[in-house]
Amino acid sequence: MSYALADRPLWTPTPEHIASANITAFARESELRWGRRLPDYASLHTWSIDEPEEFWVSVWEFGDVKGVRGGGVLVDGGRMPGARWFPEARLNFAENLLRSRDEGDALVFWGEDRVKNRLSHADLYRQVARFAAALREMGVEEGDRVAAWMPNLPETLVAMLATASIGAIFSSASPDFGVQGVLDRFGQIEPKVLIAVDGYYYNGKVVDCLDRLAAITDGLPSVMRVVVVPYVHAKHDISHVHHARLLPDFVKPFQAVTEIPFVRLPFAHPLLIMYSSGTTGVPKCIVHCAGGVLLQHLKEHRLHGDVKPGDRLFYFTTCGWMMWNWLVSGLASGATLLLYDGSPMVGNGAILFDYAQAEGMTHFGTSAKFIDGIAKAGLKPRETHDLSRLRVLFSTGSPLVPEGFEYVYRDIKPDLCLSSISGGTDIVSCFVLGNPALPVWPGEVQCKGLGMAVDVFDDGGRPVRGEKGELVCVRPFPVMPIGFWNDRDGAKYKAAYFERFDNVWCHGDYSEITAHDGLIIYGRSDATLNPGGVRIGTAEIYRQVEKLDEVVESLVVGQEWPLQNPTDVRVVLFVKLREGLVLDDALIDRIRRTIRDNTTPRHVPAKVVRVEDIPRTKSGKIVELAVRAVVHDRPVKNVEALANPAALEHFRDRPELQS
Repeated sequence: MSYALADRPLWTPTPEHIASANITAFARESELRWGRRLPDYASLHTWSIDEPEEFWVSVWEFGDVKGVRGGGVLVDGGRMPGARWFPEARLNFAENLLRSRDEGDALVFWGEDRVKNRLSHADLYRQVARFAAALREMGVEEGDRVAAWMPNLPETLVAMLATASIGAIFSSASPDFGVQGVLDRFGQIEPKVLIAVDGYYYNGKVVDCLDRLAAITDGLPSVMRVVVVPYVHAKHDISHVHHARLLPDFVKPFQAVTEIPFVRLPFAHPLLIMYSSGTTGVPKCIVHCAGGVLLQHLKEHRLHGDVKPGDRLFYFTTCGWMMWNWLVSGLASGATLLLYDGSPMVGNGAILFDYAQAEGMTHFGTSAKFIDGIAKAGLKPRETHDLSRLRVLFSTGSPLVPEGFEYVYRDIKPDLCLSSISGGTDIVSCFVLGNPALPVWPGEVQCKGLGMAVDVFDDGGRPVRGEKGELVCVRPFPVMPIGFWNDRDGAKYKAAYFERFDNVWCHGDYSEITAHDGLIIYGRSDATLNPGGVRIGTAEIYRQVEKLDEVVESLVVGQEWPLQNPTDVRVVLFVKLREGLVLDDALIDRIRRTIRDNTTPRHVPAKVVRVEDIPRTKSGKIVELAVRAVVHDRPVKNVEALANPAALEHFRDRPELQS
């Protein structure tokens, strides 16, 4: 049962809004250059996938890419994987982000309500120049790995840009990862340099990292140098100040360095190594190339996000989530980055809106869980904060339910483009996302990404509309991974995305294309429930359960049943309730009735069980697969990937699940 039942959009852009949007200018320029007629988004998207050479050249030029494009655009375009983009191009990712050297803000940083800092474009360029010189002095060369166990600090961005300027490969993990979680990631890629923080702030508390750092260093024999960034053990003025505090002892010998000798490298040169969540085994090391990341992010920021020079771009993220990489690329579109590290719930959840007001935020990025959380807490930023400059609100991490859309327009701001976006670490970007020139319908992602041949297949590999199926991409795109680290024959890479359908990327999201040509994401395919052979997306149940004021959040799994000789699956719903409440028969009945009345009898859980906490990954995603393993008394292969692994114990040996 679909929940795309609204008869009118929640927001429709005005003709003036559409006329001033970057995507409108891009379509106009593309029409003139290529002689195409592109009167609406449908025609623009069709052209972008039918004529990929024309489209991606247009993105290169509209994004003003610094580099040499060369001849040719797409080689072996019928192969997935195997297609090669811009085979003669030469560019440097960092050069494209460090476009300006003026005194305007390149970035602003808030460390909860305790540390505030900002760097101008000139400051940022100088710090990158010095750090790049220091890395070179240590012998870091093209292809070497530089790993960062860091919060979302300005120093992390400086380290990434310095690494990219040389042609080395950058990889990051947030400091809330434990020792084994870091070693499971960085141990596979054998970094030459490790950059780490001395500690961080979370919810007003100081978390020290130095003890864990010693154990991590011992477990990484490839590391030639460890650079420790002072943060919690340094004195800070919380007023807005300009100062360069990046690794002062490390870069001191390079104070006179003022220029960066950017190395221009092939389009497919490795830029980043990112990691799968790791909740079902050792994380996969996904290698992304500089050219693909740059082009894709320019397209998503400028066209889909309508980011313009001077905009103030924010995303609540850690350095262990791909959204950090997505955020910092905003420099290439002329945006000022608004970085934040710590808990988003400081000040009862108001601190991010304090930040938005203080810095004139134009683009606010967060998770669906945060939106749901502040809605349940009764926050009404529209009444308490000046959000007059805010034009776009991004949401990702999990499906944003219709009630979340309605909350945003009712209590945050009625006039903005709410862009629910969905993609993943696998492509360090999005398959489906927002559009400033299209209406916003409750519960729907607005559109397929330009240049992304997205479809939804049934189990037989046939395209379907208005039905649930597998989200796929049927043609190559520049930001496909160039491979997995240490996967020499590509077998793991092919198995991850191309095993289900031949020559088609299968992303693993259970989805539906709507009547508006938008999309609904129902959750991960591998977490889909299957009672009586009927596939049910977990998001369909969460939407109903979390309407109830008593429920803070929930998690649903399929339990093999009966226990002794399983022949089917029954739906089990775990709920975390507001403090002081009891899960009695009356509340269980309300939960079941709400689900039944708004979905189907198949969605109604056989068991409703209270738990004290819900386990989640470092990026805030609930881990249905790990809970399913615990329920069935199977090992969870990598608890280090979880932000709160102790929460798994709430699901173990529950007597309620024995009958």
